[in-house]
Amino acid sequence: MKRVLEDPYYYLANFETALAWVRTRSADLLDAAESGFMSEFPTLPRASRALLVRMIMRKGTLFRSDKLRYAEIGCPLAAAAALAERGWVDANPLLGLEQLFGLYGKAELAQMFGKPAATAGRKAQMLAALLPGRERPQALSAWHPQAAGPVYELRIMPLCERVRLMFFGNLRQDWTEFVLADLGMYRYEKVDFAPSARAFPRRNDVDDYLFLHHCGERLEAAEQAGGQADTLLLEIPPRPYANEWVERRRVRLLEHLGRELERSGQLPAALRAYRRGGPGACRVRAIRMLERLGRTRTALRWLEAIARDGRADEAELQALRRIGPRLRRRLGLPAAPVPKAAAIPLLRLRLPPAPGSVEEAARARLERDGGTVYYVENTLINALFGLLCWDALYAALPGAFFHPFQSGPADLRSPAFHKRRQALFDACLAHLDSDAYKRVIRRNFHAKTGLQSQFVAWQALDETLLELALECIPAAHLRRWFERLLADPAANRAGLPDLIQFWPDTGGYRLVEVKGPGDRVQDNQRRWLDDCITHGMPVAVCHVQWEAAAP
Repeated sequence: MKRVLEDPYYYLANFETALAWVRTRSADLLDAAESGFMSEFPTLPRASRALLVRMIMRKGTLFRSDKLRYAEIGCPLAAAAALAERGWVDANPLLGLEQLFGLYGKAELAQMFGKPAATAGRKAQMLAALLPGRERPQALSAWHPQAAGPVYELRIMPLCERVRLMFFGNLRQDWTEFVLADLGMYRYEKVDFAPSARAFPRRNDVDDYLFLHHCGERLEAAEQAGGQADTLLLEIPPRPYANEWVERRRVRLLEHLGRELERSGQLPAALRAYRRGGPGACRVRAIRMLERLGRTRTALRWLEAIARDGRADEAELQALRRIGPRLRRRLGLPAAPVPKAAAIPLLRLRLPPAPGSVEEAARARLERDGGTVYYVENTLINALFGLLCWDALYAALPGAFFHPFQSGPADLRSPAFHKRRQALFDACLAHLDSDAYKRVIRRNFHAKTGLQSQFVAWQALDETLLELALECIPAAHLRRWFERLLADPAANRAGLPDLIQFWPDTGGYRLVEVKGPGDRVQDNQRRWLDDCITHGMPVAVCHVQWEAAAP
């Protein structure tokens, strides 16, 4: 916090740190323009550098100079001169009417166009009324000769977005990560990764990631505007990328696109999108598209081929088992043998209407019936795993860590995640052979509290809950849960039961999934419940009905 409060140029220092980081680790991925920017940026006056970073960290690329007021920078016109000289900022951009409306308020626009009466409507109505005949972009001086100052257009934003991507390895994180860390709001495990560690091994990987990101932005824009998204299907490569990091984005984009095409009734196009997506949800959706298109025999043939190829995960196989019997009935074929689902113990509660969630109502009632009950959902079991396996999760393997603001390894969704760390995880799980696991979990709970983690939600875990879990849950049950998490960490972190009921006097526990009126067990929840029952763990589904209110 001291740095942010005492150094008015903290944001500039953060940006320069990222530039140096990328230049040191990824110089071979930079083109001439990017290398030139990194070399020239430090030579500018500090006020100019600070103004550029302020604009980079704000939304959009157009800025009114009279709104760029920063005490440490001073006059924005003077600071912008060096930026305009290098072409990084345009001091006289052509502005369309819509851009003008994004920069100025209603009163200013009404004054600008001499239509005071127009202020009675919304800006969208003003724009619609003024737009005919004013479609051509113009300089600000043509739109508004009395403007308080120029409008600046940031021309170097694509380059800076590329730098941000190369630093973070994603575009989800932004420059505020530095500030939050400086303020102590976010704290990260210090991982001793190599100085050469980086997110992308090749420049083409960065290009491909950015291309898919922009495709995703276009898809979202089409959804919001109610436009057509089918043209994107022609642009997304039909074949997988060699880079696994980029390929996962391609698959997610194809699934997103397929669902949008479904919603708009373009089933053949949706089928083509899903077919390009590979194993997982895309293959299931492709079979459903064939079914909806009346191609039932082809759908069944695809389903049977997927069931045999060995690439399907639990979620995919679960969906196929649901679809298969329906397809066979439609074709007049005999039913195929289906594994009998495990019977889940049921609890039924009739409760008076109460404020708050149905889970909290059930928790309070179950606690009155005996034991200590916590609402934990996906937090407790994940946290116990994360605390026991902390050292394996934060091992500095190549491709896992490459910047200081990571809550966990970047390859968590990789099919090879567990295999790459097999020996490390084996060593962690070996603690479960004795009481050593309790010592490790307690040690990490106290030593790592507050550090960002993909598995430990600190706000949901206190020492009392932790001790109850270590006292009442057998090590064999923990081992099975942790092995299941390792089989598919990204998918199996969700779907865990809502409540855990402890009986400290007898050293017992029970997991309880709560369902309100009209609610049903979801697929990922069913998979967890089935696995627990198969391995002899105490679980139940609690159906809650509300008592009728008194007349």
